[in-house]
Amino acid sequence: MAPRAYWKGTLKLSLVSCPVVLYPATTAAEKTRFHMINRETGNRLKQQMVDAETGDVVESDQKGRGYELRKGKYVEIEPGELEAVQIESNHTIDIESFVPSEEIDQRYLNHPYYIAPDGKAAVDAFAVIRDAMKDQDRVALAKIVLTNREHIIAIEPLGKGLLGTTLRFPYELRDEDEFFGDIKSPKITKDMVELAGHILHTKAAHFDPSKFKDEYETALKALVKRKASGKKIELPEPEERPSNVVSLMDALKQSLKGRGGGKTAAKSHARRATGRHRTAKKTHRSTARQRKAG
Repeated sequence: MAPRAYWKGTLKLSLVSCPVVLYPATTAAEKTRFHMINRETGNRLKQQMVDAETGDVVESDQKGRGYELRKGKYVEIEPGELEAVQIESNHTIDIESFVPSEEIDQRYLNHPYYIAPDGKAAVDAFAVIRDAMKDQDRVALAKIVLTNREHIIAIEPLGKGLLGTTLRFPYELRDEDEFFGDIKSPKITKDMVELAGHILHTKAAHFDPSKFKDEYETALKALVKRKASGKKIELPEPEERPSNVVSLMDALKQSLKGRGGGKTAAKSHARRATGRHRTAKKTHRSTARQRKAG
């Protein structure tokens, strides 16, 4: 049985429309979570809102929303006043355009949702939109309102349904030049790049999320179980950061040793290097003979 729908509305492609529902594609239900407790009593703590100036506890009916105009000066916005910000796409996903999927910068991808038809009457129109998108091999862009905020959503076929992923707005992304601008461009030898390429080759694989293991979550559950049974928790020794400086070339060569396929790659690299060396020797001997004959 599918979980409760997160959003209900209409998916529109020009004059074709159908009722749809959105479900969050991710969940944190299996994550280990902790509560704040009173160490003396073992009771759970509850949080309270406190006036930053007076220190008084603020009750629910006294809480409001305010936008800070300047330091310490707020303009209060009433819940009813927010309704004045009417957005046309409140209950409609109106497809505006189709773009090649490879053109979407992955930094814009935000939250994924499953989109399914809402009721039997919607299945035909839903299937038409979905299958048309499969044939085009493009991603639909539309607007949607979630939690009183407008989002751009990218929609693409996924099995029998659709996958919708909300996108960040440009103002939400930081400029990469702020972080990459000071990175130098050192001179790297071709041999170093080739060795690094061999290391990449030995690690080549296919994307298989079933192999992802959350080792920290597993260890966290084991720690809680051990503590609950009254066993002592042994603290690990702090790791020491290596102080020895290893040359980049030595590190690359060392990385190839002892790896599956690495030896073959290393031998291949060595054979090419030896071949180049032999060719150079032959050329040198040939030039020497010519000089002698002359």
